[in-house]
Amino acid sequence: MKISFFGASILIRNHLLSIVAALFLTAAMVSIVVLFNYAQESVSNQHSQFYFYLFLSLIFIFFTNYVVIEFLFKSYGKNQIKKISNILPDNMIHEEETVNFKELGEMIQKNVSEIDTMKEMEDYRKEYLGNVSHELKTPLFSIQGYIETLKDGAVENLNIRDKYLERIGKSVERLLNIVKDLDMISQLETGEISLNYSKFDINLLIKEIFELLEMQAQNRTAKLVLQNTSPVFVNADKQKISQVLINLISNAIHYSNREEALIKIKTTINNNLAIIQISDNGMGIKPEALPRIFERFYRVESSRNRKDGGSGLGLAIVKHIMEAHKQNISVESTYLEGTTFTFSLEKAL
Repeated sequence: MKISFFGASILIRNHLLSIVAALFLTAAMVSIVVLFNYAQESVSNQHSQFYFYLFLSLIFIFFTNYVVIEFLFKSYGKNQIKKISNILPDNMIHEEETVNFKELGEMIQKNVSEIDTMKEMEDYRKEYLGNVSHELKTPLFSIQGYIETLKDGAVENLNIRDKYLERIGKSVERLLNIVKDLDMISQLETGEISLNYSKFDINLLIKEIFELLEMQAQNRTAKLVLQNTSPVFVNADKQKISQVLINLISNAIHYSNREEALIKIKTTINNNLAIIQISDNGMGIKPEALPRIFERFYRVESSRNRKDGGSGLGLAIVKHIMEAHKQNISVESTYLEGTTFTFSLEKAL
């Protein structure tokens, strides 16, 4: 009932405005007729003065119409803004504010953008929680299953007991890795981790990583090769770059599921940057998967990777570490032929 009354009052107001405008224009035209009658009586033989009065009359008509039309448009605009304001949230437009269509459009656009952003954040939150839940369930269910088996009497069998305790230990280690990676990526995104820059030889660091991952490479019959052994000094956080190299080289070893697997590291200098390339001749990445590989929990082959125990956060952490260094990382891959990751670091002087 209230809405109907409001609509009726606006309709009556519009009719009144039209009547007032019509009366005003009629009065203006009558004034012009009187002016012309006066001009005709006073300057019947003076054409120049007649045209002068005609010119004044035209100017008067123009400005009269302009004022009336402008008044009508403004009144109509205010009424329309009131109609729109009644269906908008209360916190969007305050009663004491006077806005025009442009400002109202900007307000609506701003609020629509904020709503879209909130929807994206909500979708991301749901996906993130779903991924975390999925990652944690696998090791937790494994631990639960082994413990139940041991409680049911398998603990008396030393061989089964030792084997299950070892598997429980691996599941717990995986849980710790997932939690550690989650904590790391959270701190990187919120800027809570500060970088400790230092000057170091990137090639020497790569050799140290090779020694650390030597056993893993042997298990996969993969060969690690550093193509350039000359010192290349960079200015970066050594610990964080070490993690970048471990994640990338481990990934390369993990996907080197072929005979004579080869992982090559190449370092070059380009102006004031050191370029590091990590290439493998593994299974490669399908073109449709390339844009997503730096996303959290994204896996090229999810079932096998979860079974193998990765957290799914390694490449996301790599990307955030490089962004913290204000450097880029890119990937090129040909499916079933191999993959190359390339990132840059500031060259030390």
